[in-house]
This record gives sequence, C-alpha cells and structure tokens, in this order.
Amino acid sequence: MSGAGDSLTLDCIIHIFSYLEVPDLLRAAQVNKTWKEAAETTFLWRNMCLSRWAFCNVSVTPRMQTWKKYYLHRSKLENKMESGRPSADYVCKAMRGHEGPINTMAYLSDSDHMFGTEEVKSVVCTASVDGTVRAWNVQEGTQIWSSPKQEALIVNMITLPHYKLVVTTDSCGMIKLWHGDTGEELAAFSASASSYCSLVAYAVNNKPFLTVGTEEGRLYTLAATDLSQISYTKAFQNCGMNVSLCSPDGQWIVVFPTDYAQSPPKVLYTHCATNPEDDELMLTSPLPVSNQCLVSCWLPTESARIAILQKERLNFHITSFDIVSEKSKYKLNITARQVANFTLPRREQWVPEMIIKGHGKQTILIASGLELKLYSLTGTELKIFQDHHKIITSVWVDPFHVITSSMDLSLRVYSWKNENKSSSLVSLYQLLGGSHRWSSGFRSAACDNVSIVGVVAGTDGRDYLRSYSFNL
Repeated sequence: MSGAGDSLTLDCIIHIFSYLEVPDLLRAAQVNKTWKEAAETTFLWRNMCLSRWAFCNVSVTPRMQTWKKYYLHRSKLENKMESGRPSADYVCKAMRGHEGPINTMAYLSDSDHMFGTEEVKSVVCTASVDGTVRAWNVQEGTQIWSSPKQEALIVNMITLPHYKLVVTTDSCGMIKLWHGDTGEELAAFSASASSYCSLVAYAVNNKPFLTVGTEEGRLYTLAATDLSQISYTKAFQNCGMNVSLCSPDGQWIVVFPTDYAQSPPKVLYTHCATNPEDDELMLTSPLPVSNQCLVSCWLPTESARIAILQKERLNFHITSFDIVSEKSKYKLNITARQVANFTLPRREQWVPEMIIKGHGKQTILIASGLELKLYSLTGTELKIFQDHHKIITSVWVDPFHVITSSMDLSLRVYSWKNENKSSSLVSLYQLLGGSHRWSSGFRSAACDNVSIVGVVAGTDGRDYLRSYSFNL
C-alpha cells in the first residue's frame, strides 16, 4: 500500500484523501511520512470544518489551533453537547453571592475558545439590583471579583469579550467601565438624568465603541476603552429610544422611538458616529414602519438585514429590510429595501411578550408563551417546539445551538443541522435547574460553545447562577 503511494505525487494523494471520512484519514496518516504529510494538509481539514460547521473560524496566528485540532476537539465537544448526559458529558455547579434579583448576564470570555489548550476558562458577568457587578469562573463555579455596592440601581450591562471590558448603566444615567479581569472601575460617563439608557457595543477598524440612547432622545457615541465622548446627536425631539444591536457588517444601528406617533425608526451610520469630522449623513429614517415595533433582530449572516416584529391592532407582522448605502460624488444615500413581510397566525399563544431571534439569512425564531417556532422570511412555518410546560423567558441563538429558558426550571438545548443546504433545528434534551422549593424558574440563559449558564430566580429573592460545563 505504501509502495502505491510512492508512485503518486503529493497533490494526487491529497486529492484522493479529500474523499475520505475522518477516521479513514487519521488511519492513512499512520502509513508513512508522505501520507502523513498529505493527511495533515490544512486544505483537507478546513473543508471538513466548513462542511460540518458553516460558521467556524480559526485564527492563523502561531499560537492558535490548526484546522485539524479545531475539528477534532469541536467534534468531541459537539458529541457531548448533543448527548447531554449528567456527569459523563457535563458538570453542573451553582454560583451564589448576589443578595437580590440578577438584572442581566453576559459572557466575558470569547466564544472562539482555543481547543486543545490545557485549560478552558469561561467567564460570565452579572449585574444585580443588590448594586453589584460580579464575574464568575464557570468551570470552577467560583466568584472571581465583585464590584463595590453602587449607590444607584444598575439597570443594564454589556461585555466586550475581545477587550476584557464590562459596561454598566444605572438608574441615574451613569455609565461605568470595569476591567473584566480585576473588577477595577476604569471610567465613568454621565449620559443624563435618565432612569434608563440603552447600550450597544461594536468595533470599527478594530477599535471598540459604545452607542448610548437616553430617555430624552439623546444619542451618544463613546470610545469603549475610556468612555470619552466621540459624537452626540438628538435622535428624537419628544420621546426616548431603544437602540438595536449593531448590524453584522458593523455599519448600522437602528434606533427605535418609544412613541411611534412622533417619529419612525432611524438608522445610525457608525462610520459618521465614530468619525464626526467627516461631513456625512449621521442619522436617517429609511425604515417605512408606521406601526408599533415590539422587538427586532438582525439576520447574522447577511451584512445588514433586520427583521422587525410590529403590532397593528390585534395582528402581529414580521417585516424584514436590507439596509444599504449608495455613495455618489456628492452625497451618501441610505435606503431600506424590504425583503419580505408576513402576518403571524392569530392564536391565543401570541402575546406581546414575544422574543424574536435570527439565524442565517432566512430563518426567524419566535418564542411566545410555551412555544418556540421557526419561520422563513416569507412566513412559512418551518417547525414548532412545545418542550416547556411554563412560559419561555429567553432564547439564546448562535451558529451551533439554541438554548431556551423557562419558568418550569429547565433549559432546553437544540442543535442546528445542515440538511440539503438548509438549516434544520433538532431538539436534544433538558438541563434541569434544581428544586422548585428553592427556585421559581430560569430568567435567562447563555452559551459560549463550551458551557451553558442560566440565571435562576430564587424563591427568597436572591437569584443565582447554574452552570453546565461540558467536558473537553
């Protein structure tokens, strides 16, 4: 067998190996040096990664993993996350310390973990009505740091994993920046006397920024590293706003008014917001939306496609737009091209507290009451899941998994599967959250591809975290 290999060029062997499955490729690598060299070719392992996971990303820096290492370790992890056997596949820990309900939770660790390293460390941050911000080691189930108790109520928090930064806002409109590793307070910025500020973080040319919307309709853009003000504009004259997450291409932020009688939604061009010296258009109103907008989401693999859930009397509509810019010699024009529109069926389970998430280019997930539903952009009902027996409180969506939390004190884990070049969602198993004697249900959940963390509402008013760390 090795003699036959000697008569073929390396390129021919690589071409033949491209038809092998992974177990056969690993066995072929043991035949001789030439076959080993062919079987280790980056091209082969990269193709296998991309054919199995459309959204994987491997850095080419020297200390990072190879495509082969990524494939082998992610395959092992995926097998464990798909079977979900207690103890055998994951370790469950409870993390306590807050003296009240937890307002928000977010991972501080990057979801692109370095598979193959000796230790994988997931870090999650929480903000509570007890006035503290805390960071937790998920695998160990221990607290890393806690901030001093703040005078005003902390109402919002976001993390910037690539920069190890945590940002909070309080009920007095004070924005604070925290060091993710130590909990040290790095900077503060007073947006206004608002009781609520909405936040979105993004990067332009590898530099991190924050855009802040206030109840007075003000819109601030800050440098995320020190909270210095970059730009300011008045988005709405007579009402407050909520800002949507930044578009996948990093160019657009949609700003929704709290009063739709005053103004339609507007779009912030992040280049202008972060480069105010450029004489371009900063805010425009390209979204032809006249009804009340309840929630929105971006479709993650399109550059700037947003889906908006609207309410008109007793009907709910989903409208999707692609935001595009056309720059002429003298002017920048921003338009919103409608992609699709459909009306949700009128059923009793459609309630105002709906959750909407996007996947890929064409798939929308909606949680309402006890049900999780998948729709195409044109309104085709793809799947219905009824895995919970109490209300769904949150939906986490990433390229690999969907996690739903519920007041039935369980998390449901789903997995995306590629079938005939389209994504299909498969329900896998439940992760239980303990006894109803001490807990009343899960408020929310998040995943970083090696662990899942849920916020559990304690019956004594003290929320805690329950983590599920998958064995690597």
